[in-house]
Parts: sequence; C-alpha cells; structure tokens
Amino acid sequence: MSADALPPLHDLLATARVVALPLVTRFRGIDVREALLVEGPEGWTEFAPFAEYDDEEAATWLAAAIDFGWNPTPAAHRDRIPVNATVPAVDADAVPAVLERFPGCRTAKVKVAASDQTLEQDVARVRAVREAMGPEGRIRVDANGAWNIDEAEHAIHALAPFDLEYVEQPCPSVAEHAEIRSRTKYMGIPIAADESVRRADDPLAVAAAGAADLLVVKAAPLGGIRRALDVVERAGLPIVVSSALDTSVGLAMGAHLAAAVPTLEYDCGLGTASLLAADVTGDPLLPSGGAIELRRVEPDPTLLDRYAADGDRTAWWLARLERCHAALGARTS
Repeated sequence: MSADALPPLHDLLATARVVALPLVTRFRGIDVREALLVEGPEGWTEFAPFAEYDDEEAATWLAAAIDFGWNPTPAAHRDRIPVNATVPAVDADAVPAVLERFPGCRTAKVKVAASDQTLEQDVARVRAVREAMGPEGRIRVDANGAWNIDEAEHAIHALAPFDLEYVEQPCPSVAEHAEIRSRTKYMGIPIAADESVRRADDPLAVAAAGAADLLVVKAAPLGGIRRALDVVERAGLPIVVSSALDTSVGLAMGAHLAAAVPTLEYDCGLGTASLLAADVTGDPLLPSGGAIELRRVEPDPTLLDRYAADGDRTAWWLARLERCHAALGARTS
C-alpha cells in the first residue's frame, strides 16, 4: 500500500477495539487512558488523540495510525531506545516511588506548572528528583505551555539550581518562546518546543523563528513516522522523540520513529507504559536498563476484553474514527 493511500473504513472497523486503561497516578487531568486499536497488514496500531482534540486535529493522529499499521517501518539505526522517567505533578515525597517504575533511566522529565500546583511545589518536586537521581542524573521539566513570559522567567530562575537539561514548552506561543529564550539564554538552559510543533499549523515555524533550541517530536500528532522524519530533517535542530501516554501498541510507533532517526542525542519520552496500571499486552514496552526494545506489540485478546471501554465510550470512539476517516478522505480528494 502506498504511504498516502487510505484504507476503507470497514477495514478499520473490522478489528477496532476500544480500551480504557487505569493509570497508576493522575496524569494530564485523567485517571483512565482510552485508546482505539486496529490491526492492519503490518500489525496492530493505535488511534488515541486526547478527547478534547477536535476532529481535524484528531484526523492527523488517524493518519499516523494508518501509516504504522498499513506500511512497513523505515530502516532502524538501533534496536533499543533510551528513555526518560516521567514524573507527574505528584507531591515531593512520592517521587522515589515514581522513579522506581523506571529502572535504569538516567533522565527524568518532571511535570510542572499544573493548574492545581504552586511553583513552590514544583521546586520541591524537582529537588526530590535531583536528590533521588544524584548529580549524574539528567532532569528536564515540562510546563505544557502553562506559563506567561514573566512566570516562565521566574520559574526557570527558581528551578535552575537543579541543573536542568532543558525546559519544555514554557509558554504557549512561538513569539513567547522566542522572548523567553532570549531572556534566559545567558543561563545556558535550552528551551524545547512540544505543543508548538505537534499542535501547530506549521510544525517548522518554531524552528524558523529561532524560538527553540530543540524540538520534541511525536509520531502520532505529526501524521506518522515518515512525516515526523521529514520535520526532523527540515528543522535542523536536535530532537527528542516522545509519545502521548500511549498503550504499548502506540509506544511501538514512537520507538520505530526513534530508531529511524540517524542521530539521537537525547533520551526519549517513550517509557510511559510505566504510568499505566494495566496495558493491552502481557509483555508491555516497559523500561529495562533505561531503555525499551524496538518491536511491534500484539495485544492479548484477554486483556482487550478485560479493559474494554463501556458501550457508550466505545460508540463515541467508533463515531470519532468514522468522522476522522472522512476528514482524511477529504484531504486526499
């Protein structure tokens, strides 16, 4: 099948399964992660844009799922993908237990700027991570665009003593990114762009504006592995390959993207199966020795049944799949 061909809707519906997986701890404001899985000629794939995304944005995630399930993956440069630990907006005393779920990881990504958290709590959490990981550990923080410029500057100053690898998406807009990067450049802490890449009409705009030192690249919201690789090549900046709290099926897509990148300077955000209390396979893509394996994942039918979403949520996802399929068809017509 050609990379841009769209399989018929009935081919997707024939194997579609919707799951609702409980999380170990609340993340991105949710306690349960829902995903729709389908089996294509190349194996199982995942369609799991967050519920608040509109159909036009979600359709790009469907393009990625189809690409991974219906087309061979690009040549790989590595068979193990180094990953970071992910620390949600938990209390500082919960940090050691979170890090134990990521054995061997030398890098931690710490969520900050949550709406129900204060900067003091963020500082305490990052301090706890530094104490747990020691001076050799790498710490990056992710604000998900929640700060304005002045808040970002103040927060970066407060967090700088913990030797940050970079600050991810401190502000929402490209212009704000450029401003905060200018204000804090003397501190030597790189600024990374995530939402400014994956949720932008032009994923290269942040690079063209000189508003980031590196890009966080995710296969699903960019429309698939090949399109993500094109962004990487054209941007000309260092990149971090990450995911969106996927099942192990979705993480496999991210792992194949990371494997296809010629140079991988940063540990990847692909260890998030450790945040799930359940998965769709008995052999999930969990970090071991600080890395995950490069492989496709086949769901266990028993687990698909056990964690099947209820009838209303399944109907919601199937209707969303149908609408997004129609949106993709309109793009290619």
